[in-house]
Amino acid sequence: MSGRSQAGRDRTGHRKAATAGAVLLALLSSLAGCSCQAQSAPAPSGTPTLSPTSASPSVTPTRTHSATPTPSNTPAPSHGVPGPTPTPPSGGLTLRQEAGQLFLVAAKANGSDLGAASAALQAGVGNFYLNGRTTAGVAATADVVAQLRGAVSSATPLAPLIASDQEGGQVQVLRGPGFSVIPSALQQGQLAPATLRADSQQWGSELRAAGLTMDLAPVLDTVPSAAFAPQNIPIGYYQRNYGFTPAAVSQSGNAFAQGMRAAGVRPVVKHFPGLGRVTANTDTSSDVRDTQTTRTDPYLQPFRDAVNSGVNWVMVSNAFYDRIDPARMAPFSPVIIGGMLRQDLGFQGVVMSDDLCSAVQLSGVSVTDRAIGFLEAGGTMAICADSGMAVQMLDAVVAQAQQDPAFRAVVENAFRLVQQTKAKGA
Repeated sequence: MSGRSQAGRDRTGHRKAATAGAVLLALLSSLAGCSCQAQSAPAPSGTPTLSPTSASPSVTPTRTHSATPTPSNTPAPSHGVPGPTPTPPSGGLTLRQEAGQLFLVAAKANGSDLGAASAALQAGVGNFYLNGRTTAGVAATADVVAQLRGAVSSATPLAPLIASDQEGGQVQVLRGPGFSVIPSALQQGQLAPATLRADSQQWGSELRAAGLTMDLAPVLDTVPSAAFAPQNIPIGYYQRNYGFTPAAVSQSGNAFAQGMRAAGVRPVVKHFPGLGRVTANTDTSSDVRDTQTTRTDPYLQPFRDAVNSGVNWVMVSNAFYDRIDPARMAPFSPVIIGGMLRQDLGFQGVVMSDDLCSAVQLSGVSVTDRAIGFLEAGGTMAICADSGMAVQMLDAVVAQAQQDPAFRAVVENAFRLVQQTKAKGA
């Protein structure tokens, strides 16, 4: 995702429809789902012109410990983060080191931005993921990872999470000698689950060989039909879906996750509560809304199955969900994070955001409010595709925690949850 968002920028009104060619050009460098990038390819035929989106209400994150009322169908939030009663920082860690563990920042997989990415890690951001594209192979990727690890170790004694978007098809960041060519999710969905699980374990072992510990995959969004897929720009357009029913998506997507776990790689299932019914991409458009998904929707089943299988990492989307919490985007919604994911599904692991930095969807929210709003809604780890903005958000979280005891408790509980979940391995 490129840095198109500017802090404090006002939303525009109705956006004009884009042609299919323009949509593809805008998406070749970014896809919803944490800086995944599509490989250059002809646009699928029949891709429609997108309709203008409607103006949205204010998107300023709601501070959950303010006087703002909690929706009646959700219990009063405790910021959505399970864990022990907060205590002062322990083990010699500073508040900044603890807060830094709540961020995952992008670094170019080919090493072209090592300076900027290393500066963010040395400033305290505790985890990183490889984005962009590289065809240099496992050995070269391992060298980039080692240099970035060194930057982390200069700022904290805690081991970082090291991730990438290795879904398959047009969303495969790491290629070249030692990396398999991974088919698209739609093609993976044609394999027997046992075969896919074995293949995924092999793909995971390749990530481990390059020094990675996490894959920002699989996609568990359900696209309702093959006919709608070309209109579903973030998922179906690029065949990132494992099928067209919740059962098919769950069976294959969770087989992929199981294979990664068997290889010792942490899978991150995404994009809760689903992006299979939208038409625009939150990376490149604002006011992206799902008008169909409900709190008890059948399309939640793949996520429920993932939680029940023991997955410890779930990414929430950046969309609005009009039938769940229309006034707040998912990363700022205690209804979606605390109510649906924590309470309804019983998820006790780490809730990750999609990109909070470069996504156009968040352009109406100040940079300094984004991570704070996400943590207060119950989120745990914020993803940022822009190293400079990641440091700004870390600075804001630390400053808020220093002046607000309630928010400091949120940070400390989230830190403990991250460390406990890291300790579980895959």
